[in-house]
Amino acid sequence: MGLNKVIVASFKRGFEEKCFQLITESYVSAMETKVIKLNWDENDITSELHEHIRENPLRLKWSIVTNVEQHLPKDDIEKEKGFAAKLPRIDLRLVTINSSLEYEYHMEAKNLKEKDSGLKRRYIDTGISSFVSKKYENGCLLGYVLEGALHKTVYGINKLLKKDDREPEFLKPKPYHFHDKYYESEHPDDMVIRHFMFDFTALNSA
Repeated sequence: MGLNKVIVASFKRGFEEKCFQLITESYVSAMETKVIKLNWDENDITSELHEHIRENPLRLKWSIVTNVEQHLPKDDIEKEKGFAAKLPRIDLRLVTINSSLEYEYHMEAKNLKEKDSGLKRRYIDTGISSFVSKKYENGCLLGYVLEGALHKTVYGINKLLKKDDREPEFLKPKPYHFHDKYYESEHPDDMVIRHFMFDFTALNSA
């Protein structure tokens, strides 16, 4: 049984690394094609990044299926007319099946601007807190920085967390081989949330 747990944990870690490679490569590819506009909604940007993931030959090599706007099942919602509309949705889902193992990984995306405290507050309330509350599980956050300096935007998120007396949950930069604007935050019950910040400010909004 112990060996099975080790195998499953290794499988999950390997799959997550592949997900991170796919999303960071999609960002690089999207920056090269310059299709994304700075006035886009976060769902528009996620849809475009998803297209780049789908077109990445590594996705097929690794047998990964992806989709956007995925319903997440919830046991505490009674199944009656209209129940599907009440289910939480995650922006991007990646799934792999290997022999008898299946694993899903979720990515929740949020638009961010350096001087927009509303967007930063939303990043905390509907992003970070959704993982802390287990509304979302097995996943990470994607921050789409559309205006201003990325590091100042992250500083602004931490400033709001401090205001909420959540200093231990600050986003802290970490070295990561796939992406240089990568952060982690620590939360109750030994939870660690991964944050990939994607800077789109170099793109022309015209």
